[in-house]
Amino acid sequence: MPGTTIRATSKFNTAELSFDDFKKIVIDDYRIGFESRQASLIGRREVLTGKAKFGIFGDGKEVAQLAMAKAFRAGDWRAGYYRDQTFMFATGMSNLKEFFAQLYANPDIEKDPASAGRQMNCHYATRFINADGSWVNQAETMNCSSDISTTGGHMPRLLGLAYASKLYRQNKELEYLEQFSVNGNEVAFGTIGNGSTSEGLFFETFNAAGVLQVPMAISVWDDAYAISVPAKLQTTKEDISEILKGFQREKETNGYEIFKVRGWDYIALCETYERAIALCREQHVPVLIHVVEMTQPQGHSTSGSHERYKTKDRLTWEDDHDCLLKMREWMIASAISTEAELDELETEAKKYVRECQREAASELLGVINTELDEAAKLIDELAYNVAAKDELLDISSALRSSYDAGRKDIIAAIRKTLRITTRENSAERQSLLNWFNAEMVKNDERFNSKLFTDTPQSPLNVPVVAAIYSDDARLLDGREVLNACFDINFDRDKSIVAFGEDVGAIGDVNQGFAGLQNKYGDLRITDTGIREATIIGQGMGLAMRGLRPIAEIQYLDYLIYAMTVLSDDIASLSYRTRGGQKAPLIIRTRGHRLEGIWHSGSPMGLILNSMRGFHICVPRNMTQAAGMYNTLLRGDEPALVIESLNGYRLKEKLPDNVGEFTVPLGKAEILRNGADVTVVSYGSTLRIVLEAAAELEKMDIHIEVIDPQTLYPFDTENVCGDSLKKTSKLLVIDEDVPGAASAYITQKIVETENGYYSLDAQPRTLTAKEHRPPYGSDGDYFSKPSIDDIIEAVYAMMNEANPAKYPAIF
Repeated sequence: MPGTTIRATSKFNTAELSFDDFKKIVIDDYRIGFESRQASLIGRREVLTGKAKFGIFGDGKEVAQLAMAKAFRAGDWRAGYYRDQTFMFATGMSNLKEFFAQLYANPDIEKDPASAGRQMNCHYATRFINADGSWVNQAETMNCSSDISTTGGHMPRLLGLAYASKLYRQNKELEYLEQFSVNGNEVAFGTIGNGSTSEGLFFETFNAAGVLQVPMAISVWDDAYAISVPAKLQTTKEDISEILKGFQREKETNGYEIFKVRGWDYIALCETYERAIALCREQHVPVLIHVVEMTQPQGHSTSGSHERYKTKDRLTWEDDHDCLLKMREWMIASAISTEAELDELETEAKKYVRECQREAASELLGVINTELDEAAKLIDELAYNVAAKDELLDISSALRSSYDAGRKDIIAAIRKTLRITTRENSAERQSLLNWFNAEMVKNDERFNSKLFTDTPQSPLNVPVVAAIYSDDARLLDGREVLNACFDINFDRDKSIVAFGEDVGAIGDVNQGFAGLQNKYGDLRITDTGIREATIIGQGMGLAMRGLRPIAEIQYLDYLIYAMTVLSDDIASLSYRTRGGQKAPLIIRTRGHRLEGIWHSGSPMGLILNSMRGFHICVPRNMTQAAGMYNTLLRGDEPALVIESLNGYRLKEKLPDNVGEFTVPLGKAEILRNGADVTVVSYGSTLRIVLEAAAELEKMDIHIEVIDPQTLYPFDTENVCGDSLKKTSKLLVIDEDVPGAASAYITQKIVETENGYYSLDAQPRTLTAKEHRPPYGSDGDYFSKPSIDDIIEAVYAMMNEANPAKYPAIF
């Protein structure tokens, strides 16, 4: 083992405790840790015997997490990874039965409140949304943001959770939001494995927190491996705190306080966490607690054995330095407990954990067996009334005798039965069909619900308020319309904040926030570094803590740098907690019709396929964008707004109610009526489509131009499908590569809206080329849809339908 330098800390403060009180605390800690270890051991056996699908556990990390739990207070937040079961048990944010319910993927939200069986075990969350969509009082609860499996993916969110405390402390206008904070005294606790500190998200978050000086406490669980890869292949100097020493704060500088402590030393761990978290909480200084000399007794997970890659010497060292063993030895040596007393405690703990496991298993099995019995009985009743009696009885018999049957087995048996009896028409078959349909509704709720929170506060429920224009309405640059919208909203709602690269001092590169930092202060409108992933994470954490952030990504192309946070974390948040958590973050960016490989502005296929769980807004001008912001700021779900980059200096009329009018999401708009071809596009390209429409009219071709306004949701009132009933021809125009957003839009119209039945010609798409657009106007012309391309594409469709009237151009 490499040598370890342990940073000295003050002695564990027991001045206010009697020895008996101290003993009770220590013994109770050991019991929690030992029960957690037994849960890990039993959990692994359940997976290896086929009773659960996969297991990943926190064995070897117990004692450090007991110490960390002592410093955790009501109002604090956790953003961790899947090794923290002991911490969750010690804080009371989870328990053993919930642990096993999640292991068995129980979809009952009462049994697994973290995820309703949607996440693998040790993925924790507390529920902070009430059934009516309102927030719980986060200042009075211990709070755990929902875990994700990407081991460094939660770090940007951690930054935002900590940053919220800074805003609540420093911005006195937020004091009315007392259910979210008590003077910003809350600490955001983050945990991460030593291997995952190699991730870029870790370093980006670490640097950003040092700049911002937020109460963020990162604990690194260091067991010297990342699955099979040792530290020497992961980390320079094999020591993350050693290479981060440059972040250590010095006099009159920002930075971190960095601590290092052994993971098996109970007293040192308690002292370290007490000191580190007090500093973090009181002074808003971020801290790093590097917990070294940890072990992983069962290896990484149930997918393999660590004996394959650890040496005998390492395995022997891990046996000798198991944190619970070392704590036990210290307790006996310190007369806190005797060996016999601990033996008895351990025996009772094993019994208790096994009881929790059996109860969790039987509760799920009991419900499924009831459903199985009902289904088998209905199949039997049908069997005795059809010619295929023996075949159906075989199905019900196989279902009854199946080992560890699940709902999929029940439903599959019924579907097979219904296929066999398609020609039957009996009361028994109808009863089976009715039962099947009712169960499918329940299963849809169990397994497919809550992509969005769907609360009364959803932006889909925001009342529609039309834009009002005076006869003498001013004609302004589009950017000025946006600026006026933001100004009114910032004045209306003190919880709104905006931040991003160049957003503050210069008011963003296109001046949407011009002058607003001077008016509302740099706590509300803030510049950030070039760090897209943590800009999004910063916004996510703020949104989870009751604020209304607008996070700006300067150009749409750069959204890719934040895609892990967007897709893995925010987009799945409502789904993976079954509506238990929300983060109504608004992401503002700009794109479309720009030139250059890294400024082409339309990776829409990537966005649509990766960000289900976001509303995707594609306004064609700044007035529409303003109306969308007004809607979203009154709703409670995450959204991406993509402004048209070449529209900021185009003139638009300023609505009298620029901060109040709303644009409904999912409502397509017909911009030009026509009877020949339905043309659907969005964003900046619509201007080119409208120019083409004017040219086509001279050729006696009248196209109907439709702007969906939002791509998710898409055209909820079937405007495109209804248009096809008139035109029978469809052209989808998109700046993305072939088969990207155009394929999505076409599927929605042809399949979801039943547009197929109205077509008398092949639906067509007109897109950019396969490559990204080159720089310059010529490159743009030859790689993205131009007015000539649109005219010729429409004309070719008309030529195909009526070649006599519309002879071929070429």
